[in-house]
Amino acid sequence: MIPLTLAAVADAVGGDLVDGAAAERTVASVVIDSRTVFDGALFVALRGERVDGHRFVPDALRRGAAGALVAAGTGGAACVEVDDPADALLGLGAWVRDHVDPLVVGVTGSSGKTTTKDLIRAAVSRSRRVVANIGSYNNELGVPLTCCELQHDTELLVAEVGARGAGHIAAMAAVLRPDVAVVTNVGSAHLEMFADTAGVARAKAELVEALDPSGIAVLNADDELVRAMADGTGATVVLYGTGPGADVQATDIRLDSRARPSFTVDGVRVKLQLPGAHNVSNALAAIAVARACDIDVEEAADGVASAQVSRWRMEFTESSGGVGVLNDAYNANPSSVAVALRTLTDMATSGRRWAVLGHMAELGVGSEQAHRDIGRLCAELALDGLVVVGEEALPLHRGARDAAFAGTLIFAATPDDAVVEVGRQLRRGDLVLVKASRSEGLERVATALATGEDAA
Repeated sequence: MIPLTLAAVADAVGGDLVDGAAAERTVASVVIDSRTVFDGALFVALRGERVDGHRFVPDALRRGAAGALVAAGTGGAACVEVDDPADALLGLGAWVRDHVDPLVVGVTGSSGKTTTKDLIRAAVSRSRRVVANIGSYNNELGVPLTCCELQHDTELLVAEVGARGAGHIAAMAAVLRPDVAVVTNVGSAHLEMFADTAGVARAKAELVEALDPSGIAVLNADDELVRAMADGTGATVVLYGTGPGADVQATDIRLDSRARPSFTVDGVRVKLQLPGAHNVSNALAAIAVARACDIDVEEAADGVASAQVSRWRMEFTESSGGVGVLNDAYNANPSSVAVALRTLTDMATSGRRWAVLGHMAELGVGSEQAHRDIGRLCAELALDGLVVVGEEALPLHRGARDAAFAGTLIFAATPDDAVVEVGRQLRRGDLVLVKASRSEGLERVATALATGEDAA
């Protein structure tokens, strides 16, 4: 973070510094969890559904915080009072972004956002000083916190942007003021918040619509709803994809025995370490952004070839017992589960293919049918075994059963039960995919299977 005094923070967010004696304290970072406070941090006290951060202000100050951002009427020494600390955090992020003024790349889409963000960072970081979100910290808290990490010498900010409703992306885009907007795809994620995929598309398009005419929209040409966003911007449009008409196009796509893709773009061969044919599209987006930053394809290709993505996203581990575990348990929607299942079937194995699948959250009225469809897909792909975890995922179990799933079909009430059930079944040479929405906690199952420990 660029060094700021508490007085400067108060000015930036339009707040009141309660204790003038603390005005010259230097703020070196911004945090929202008092347990992560270290010397010089600014603690932002947020009110949540279960916890009020104002309770932890004294603890944050004892831990060495330079000050705290608090609601009006609640502050004491070294506190900046504002009407709403969450809104003030957005304002502080925007202030830092404006004063550093890096090239800003915003990334959104129904799936693949985090991987694409990680690949963009890898593609450009060999010759640019880059700041990017940690993991998928992509909401109205994560975006301004990422902005606050900017340094005076930061050249590029890569920010993943999520949406939980209409207007959310527009609000974060107002903070980011993106120079480049990337949209990976439009699918059925968060349909509970949107009427249909057209509503999802309108929300994702908010990032593209935030571009100035001097900006660049990097759009997936293989997704019709994304490609149509080109009509809603006066910015330069760069299309990427595998079909004709793409400005950045992959050809000669091949998968190795671990389903890791290689392909050619602009005469340069690219080999990814990430499993899944879908990652060709994500890598093309990264290469398109690199080209927009005047980075040549060879450098970008070297970067994406060595990229390490965020945890619990198609992480492959082989257990000591010789079982391959594909941990994709960070989140799930129908599109991403289908892609993960197809990746599982693309991977070579001397044994059997299993999937441990849980509930896909926030799908609204179409949830039951979406789960049934995934169960049917498991049958069509001829998996050897399927473990369905949790009562909310029972329609997935029924979908597989009704489609005459030929393998071993198991229901497990809890993640702990899943570990026991699948542990009894797996043997050396088998492959197992673990995937569900983040709220289901199936990453514990993947870890247990990979390490031989229990899921607790």
